[in-house]
Amino acid sequence: MNDGTPQPGDTPDVTSHERRARALVEFIVCYALILLTIWTARPLQRWLYWIALGWVVATTLRDFQGWAAYGLRRAGFWRGAWVIVMAAVLAAMGAAAAEHFATLHTPHGAEDWVRTFGGYSVWSLMQQFLLQGYFLQRIQRLIPNPRRAVLLAASLFALAHLPNPILTPVTLLWGIVACMVFLRARNIYPLAVAHAIFGISIAVMLPPPVIHNMRVGLGYLRYRAPRAVHLSQSDHTVSTVAWVTAEAPTRLSARQARP
Repeated sequence: MNDGTPQPGDTPDVTSHERRARALVEFIVCYALILLTIWTARPLQRWLYWIALGWVVATTLRDFQGWAAYGLRRAGFWRGAWVIVMAAVLAAMGAAAAEHFATLHTPHGAEDWVRTFGGYSVWSLMQQFLLQGYFLQRIQRLIPNPRRAVLLAASLFALAHLPNPILTPVTLLWGIVACMVFLRARNIYPLAVAHAIFGISIAVMLPPPVIHNMRVGLGYLRYRAPRAVHLSQSDHTVSTVAWVTAEAPTRLSARQARP
């Protein structure tokens, strides 16, 4: 991976400066688009979502360093697989507690699980790519210190979940853990699996009125509790770390899952 080290024929100072400046611009513009998307109402929100996505794709292709550089590789999977085990154990403990307090509400049958959370599972991978493959790598060009880079990336990650009082601290903690694991394993697949487990667990363990159906930003403030507790892909996206928008178009079906 080229981290700014001068290449043959380059002017060292200029090359390093230009790479940092470009990383800063790409980082600021992308995060600004994300916040605008989260805090904007429809139908403008949809347009901002696609603009943000287009920016991520364009700037990634411009600086493309191979899939392995973004954690999309086989190597390193098992080194980071312990987060999957951790997520599964915590999910089991949470499910037991939710069952005890009668707050557990899950889809019925495999088909309903796929319809309700299939899109979210793919969205988990996309969000980990944004956090580690896009933001963390650019922050590292600006802040060489790994710990400070991780803290900044995780903090921005959590701020994107305001004003949700549950998701904001959860995503701060997960952001720190996920970034640290990524720096060691350089593989986002185990992080995506753990992310999906955590997100789905929160969605089925806590009542939608408590977590506002996993919404953030303007969607959180405008949330109105339904008359009956239910999971729905028609009016929201179940998402733990809704980087681009709490209403991201990852729905697989308009069918509602039964409580």
